Formats: sequence, C-alpha cells, structure tokens
Amino acid sequence: MITLKDISKTVGSRSLFTNITASFSSGNRYGLTGPNGAGKSTLLKIIMKQEPATTGQISLPRKVGFLKQNIHDFENYSLRDCIIMGNERLWNVMCERDKLYEGEMTDEVGMKLAELEDVIAEEDGYSADTEAEIFLQGIGIEEDSYDKLMKEIPTDLQFRVLLCQALFGKPEALLLDEPTNHLDLTSIGWLEEFLMKYEGTLIVVSHDRHFLNSVTTHIADIDYDTLIVYPGNYDEMIVAKTSTRKRAEDENKSKEKKIAHLKEFVSKFGAGSRASQVQSRVREINRLQPQDLKESNIQRPFIRFKQPEKECGKITLTIDSLSKSFGENHVIKNFSYEVLRDSKIGVIGNNGAGKTTLLKLLSGIVTPDTGSAKLGHEVKLGYFSQNHEEILDKSQKTNLFEWLKTKKAKAYDQDIRSVLGKMLFAGDDAFKEISKLSGGECARLIIASLMLNEHNLLIMDEPNNHLDLEAVSALAVGLSEFKGTAIVASHDRDLISQFATSLFVFEDDKLIFFDGTLDQYLEKKSS
Repeated sequence: MITLKDISKTVGSRSLFTNITASFSSGNRYGLTGPNGAGKSTLLKIIMKQEPATTGQISLPRKVGFLKQNIHDFENYSLRDCIIMGNERLWNVMCERDKLYEGEMTDEVGMKLAELEDVIAEEDGYSADTEAEIFLQGIGIEEDSYDKLMKEIPTDLQFRVLLCQALFGKPEALLLDEPTNHLDLTSIGWLEEFLMKYEGTLIVVSHDRHFLNSVTTHIADIDYDTLIVYPGNYDEMIVAKTSTRKRAEDENKSKEKKIAHLKEFVSKFGAGSRASQVQSRVREINRLQPQDLKESNIQRPFIRFKQPEKECGKITLTIDSLSKSFGENHVIKNFSYEVLRDSKIGVIGNNGAGKTTLLKLLSGIVTPDTGSAKLGHEVKLGYFSQNHEEILDKSQKTNLFEWLKTKKAKAYDQDIRSVLGKMLFAGDDAFKEISKLSGGECARLIIASLMLNEHNLLIMDEPNNHLDLEAVSALAVGLSEFKGTAIVASHDRDLISQFATSLFVFEDDKLIFFDGTLDQYLEKKSS
C-alpha cells in the first residue's frame, strides 16, 4: 500500500495540489489523470522521493518499481544487466559478490560470499537472467540484442528496456509514467496483459485512453487543486465526475433560489412585527450558503479543419508501385493503392516497420526508389510530423503569432487569434517564444497551423504524442468531422478507432490495405 498524508506542492506562486490525503491499496490499479501541467509526473516523483513535497508525508512498501527516463545513465550496461538493476538490492549484492571473486579468497571473504549468496537466493537472483530475457522477448526486442550495450540499440528500444527494469523483481508497487510511449500495438498488448496479472499496487500515468480503460480499476484524478479517487476505469470516472459536479452545481442553484425567496421575506418584513419569523429566515439563509466550487483545471481544445472552397477530384492520392529501401532493409515493396476523396485511413504497425517513411513518401518529403505517390486534382496537403522540429525551428526567437503569420500571410489577425484560442493559447500566450514551448504545446501549435489553412488531405504522423487525454479526444472529433481525406499513423488505439474506417497495415514485412476499422482488423487477426 502507498499512503499520502497532507501532500501539497507549490511551484513559484502556483499551487499544483493542496493537502492530498489518499491510500493506494495492493491489488488495485490506479490511473493518475489530469491535464498537462496538473502535476501528475511531479506527484510520482514526490511519491518516489525524487522531488520534495511542500508539505506532507508518504509511506511506501519496501520494493517499488519506477519507470525511469534517464537512458544516458545506463548506456554502458547490457540490456540484461539494465533490467536486473530494477531490483536494487539484488544488483548491489551481485556487484559486491563479483568484486570479491576478483580478489584473494580468505576465510573472511568466503563467509561474506556465503552471506551474499543467501541474499541472491532470497531475491531469486539465480533466475534473474532468464526472467530478464522473458521481459525482453515480451516487449519485442530480438534475442541477438540481449547482450548488447544500451547505447548500441535505438533510443525507443532503450526506453522499452527501462520499462522492463521497472517491472523486474516482483515489486510490491509500480509507478509508471507514460509506459506506452515508444511501444507498438503488440508491445502495448503484452504490457496490458502483464499489468492485469500484477498483484501489487499500480499507479500509472498515460494519455492512451484505451490503455487506461483496459488496465485500471480506479482513477486518481488531479483537478480542483486536489486529488479525487474514483472507482472504475477512465470512461467510468468521466461519467462519475461529471454527474458529481452537476449535482453540486444543481444543489447550489437550488440553494440560491431558496435564499432569494428568504431574502425577499426578510426585506419585506424586517422592520415589522414578524421579527421572530425574520430571524428564523436569516438563520436559514446562513445555513443554506452555497458550496464554494473550485474551477476545474481541465481545458479541451476545439479542433476543426477547414476545406478549400473548390472540391478536389475523386481520387485524392494515387500510389503506384511504391518502393523504398534503406540498405538491405526493404521498408516498402511495390505498394499500390488509390486513396479516394473523404477516406479516413489509420496507419498501424510495429516501431521501425516504416510508418513514418510511408507518410513522408506520400507527402513528397522522401523520394521513392521506384514508383510514385501523386496528389489528385486540386488536392491541398497538410502535414504533421512526429518530429516537431522538422516543422518548428526552435532555435529562432519567433513567437506563436508570428510563426502562424508565416504559414498564411494573408490571414487576418483575428483569424490567427481565433485558432490560437481554440488550441488553448489565450491572451499573451500568443507571444510566447516557440523555443520555450513544451512538446504538447508544439503539437497544438502545429495543429493550429493546419486549422488556419484549408486542406483537403491531412497526413499526420503520431499527432497524439505529448497531447493530454482531452486534446487527443478533441483531435479524434476533429478528424472524424473533417470533410476531406485523412491518413494518420498512431499507436493510440482510441484515436484510430474513433476516426479511421480503413487501415494501411505493416505486417509480416509487407504493407497491406485493410478495408475496415481497427477493431475489425484486430478481431480478424486474433481469430
């Protein structure tokens, strides 16, 4: 069990949360939710005592698994060793044992080695290598990489290893901050299955709605400057939270109405002979004072994409015998397809399969080895790169307003202000320097540029990365209601499920078209 007592955190003049008191019980799986900037990651660091709270106390079990982000600290360790380091007691004892074996063997050393071997046995150390390999296999890392150093594998795989590190050693509690980042659909499925069987206390932060709905038994929501724990998954929390708030607001309205009638009586008879009745109503007014309801910190962008006035041709994009290789890696081989007007296509596949390459080929950013991808008549393309710096030059001191002006020189100032406001850049935020934007803010600014212009074809590569749950939900609505063609790559199953009616799928070293939704594809694949 994890217990928090009177935990508060103030950053500068801003209070993230005040006097949080909560217990997280063993056997329960808690999703920690709240908008970007609410303090979710900060709270996890406070729980792990990596960051001090302003006030309060924390109680933790002895063994806690925590998903680290500092991959550079592990670059000179093998993948196996990096995972075993998740059990700190075991790792320290194994290192001490190996060091003793390198020196002179004396009776004293022999006694110490025996003690260390007892600890290794207690921590299941003799099966540690095998357990580490099981994690590596489950998370989708090839066997020939197990003995490589961390720095010798791609960055996204390094983060997967750190996830395995957090899960290793049978921790009594698990704290995971965005564990599905850098995972493909297969790996996310493996993680969900592992967590569903986990018997300790889980606290997880994720912007993947489907993942939260699948895994969690409770939601701990940071809002109204505090934390409230709701039973059920994320969707059930939204229903409960909304109805609780509505009841409180309705109760306040009812009280205000009663108070108005009572005040009218007091005003009418206050100076007359009905003094006792007046005093009774004054006491009732004091008793009925409405509850002081704090404002919610949650904000949802409003995402809608405009179309050109002139309609494009029936065929938006013609893909003809498209091929692309990088050395011996044949990413796309002889792929052909005609994308019709108003199609909604999701792009799915394992990391490294070629999703980004495909979208760059379709957008004309990358040149194919053979074949072509040609835009149809009157097609106007809008592109979102998962690498924001391919679109935003963060080295320049341009502000948001100025940058959007370069994207549509003839745009009226009020139009730019409008899209910025819809993407939650209100007031002086419009003049914030791009170099100072967070990942989520960069994503919202790029989406704002797509909203400012008129496109009938949107190609988006992982647009949900760095967005909070509210923004991802708003993006799904925007794509669903877009009257043009959208081709979007994402590992967020909720996003793909909400807008895509067909799929480009990388599977078994080839690219195929699937005429159906993600749920239909997954059902067919599992049958």
